[in-house]
Amino acid sequence: NLQKASARLMIVVPLALLLIFFMLYLTFRSIKDASLIFTAIPMSAIGGVFALLVRGMPFSISGGVGFIALFGVAVLNGIVLISTFNQLEKDGMKDTMQRVLEGTKIRLRPVLMTAAVAALGFIPMAMSSGAGAEVQKPLATVVIGGLITATFLTLIVLPLLYIIFSSKRKPKMKPVT
Repeated sequence: NLQKASARLMIVVPLALLLIFFMLYLTFRSIKDASLIFTAIPMSAIGGVFALLVRGMPFSISGGVGFIALFGVAVLNGIVLISTFNQLEKDGMKDTMQRVLEGTKIRLRPVLMTAAVAALGFIPMAMSSGAGAEVQKPLATVVIGGLITATFLTLIVLPLLYIIFSSKRKPKMKPVT
């Protein structure tokens, strides 16, 4: 059963990731924005893997399911930030740095609350010791650890990436002689 579930997970996770990217592209109609938001996935995976290591837990099927849940929340926080940056640009704020600072300030509380509520909801599962704890603990550990790093990195790395990829490089023109 473990081998069958692992084989299914090897199909479901990449399929879920492709579906997430495709839906991001359909939402934003931009490969750049979809890619920026998609960076939340590896940022959250770092925390999930680290949390499993710290707690001495092996990767399991329930941990894999935890990663899928984690990716959803992490992407949601990325969407909140990027859509705010884009809305500020539509509202006439042309300076990228000002847009990022204002957008991050405006969306700090919603991003923190989304991650905190999800992480706090999984604490009882992470601390469980009764029946089903072997399934609950890895799932909750992945989600809590991943949300900690994803939130921190989403609030710092994602705005920096937005600045880097939004800077309009003007081609250098040679003077006509």
